[in-house]
Amino acid sequence: MVTAIAALMFAQGINTLTPAEQRHGWKLLFDGKTTHGWHNYRKEGIGSGWQVVDGVLTSVDPGTAGDIVTDEKYDWFELDLDFMLTKGGNSGVMIHCADEGDTMWFSGPEIQIYDDHGEQGAQKSGFLYDIYDSKVDSTKPAGQWNHFHILVSKKRCATYVNGVKYYDWVWGSKDFFDRVKNTKFKDLPQFGKLEKGTIGIQGDHGTVSFRNIKIHPLKQ
Repeated sequence: MVTAIAALMFAQGINTLTPAEQRHGWKLLFDGKTTHGWHNYRKEGIGSGWQVVDGVLTSVDPGTAGDIVTDEKYDWFELDLDFMLTKGGNSGVMIHCADEGDTMWFSGPEIQIYDDHGEQGAQKSGFLYDIYDSKVDSTKPAGQWNHFHILVSKKRCATYVNGVKYYDWVWGSKDFFDRVKNTKFKDLPQFGKLEKGTIGIQGDHGTVSFRNIKIHPLKQ
């Protein structure tokens, strides 16, 4: 499956939609040329640390990049994207983020992006940070492209890394909030509770690159 995905992406080119994706309502969240459609969290515009070069969006300077979120808010969707880390890089994708709060993760659960060093208990790429993990690891090493497929629907959520499913969960379920009770998020009043919000990307933890960011809004 991974080979098939890679072959399809190579054939159609980066930051584009296939005719089938267009028919089914997929939309690009990154046009490969600009940062249109994104802004820094609770700010206007995009920090200079984010750069677009050769169809790739990169936080080249975490000190001036900062976290970014979509201009639009989404409830239920499929999200596809490719990411590439440098050695030791750290980032994440947040879902259903609120407009208020000191940081995005005060409200939005994070699908982790991290080049761990094999340390015990590391939150690996694809984990729903500190809440759901995976016994399999299908990630490629730093310097290579990885692919996320993230499903966020009313009845089922799931994360796939390079075509391999890591876990299923249900938004707002008892199991989800029972797990949250054992995390640093337990006292955050909005965490995991919004059914609509922005999609966020961390840009202040290290150098990380993105491409092929696309979304398929779902009707429930």
